[in-house]
Amino acid sequence: MKRYAYGWLTLAFFTVSFGLHWLFGWFAYLDEAHEHGQAAQLTPYLIEMGRDTFENWQSEFLQLLWQVVGLAYFLYIGSPSSKENDDRVEAKIDALLELVGKAQGEALIKQIDETHLRHHGHAQVHVNPPYVKGGE
Repeated sequence: MKRYAYGWLTLAFFTVSFGLHWLFGWFAYLDEAHEHGQAAQLTPYLIEMGRDTFENWQSEFLQLLWQVVGLAYFLYIGSPSSKENDDRVEAKIDALLELVGKAQGEALIKQIDETHLRHHGHAQVHVNPPYVKGGE
């Protein structure tokens, strides 16, 4: 539960706001029906509120969802721009290891390359990871 607290809070906010939107929409629909001397009917209310809800949903939620979740997903799977950044950082670290550690740095880079497999811009361990003993 604690691990997904943000998701649960978001779901609670969404549920409460969605319910209140439809409740206040019903009150507004009742007032409008009384002003026109008509009886409130459920089907026209559902059609009107469904239209209004999906109009808001489309203009706000889907746009935000695409911007946040969509872009985060493409970054996670390793889009070309995120892969470029990972590759650049990796090249800089390799250069520093070679500069500071000389042959030992090259050996460490080779060992890391043998134990980590890169897929779509993200390194994954595929054997026991290397470690440096006692400050070597």
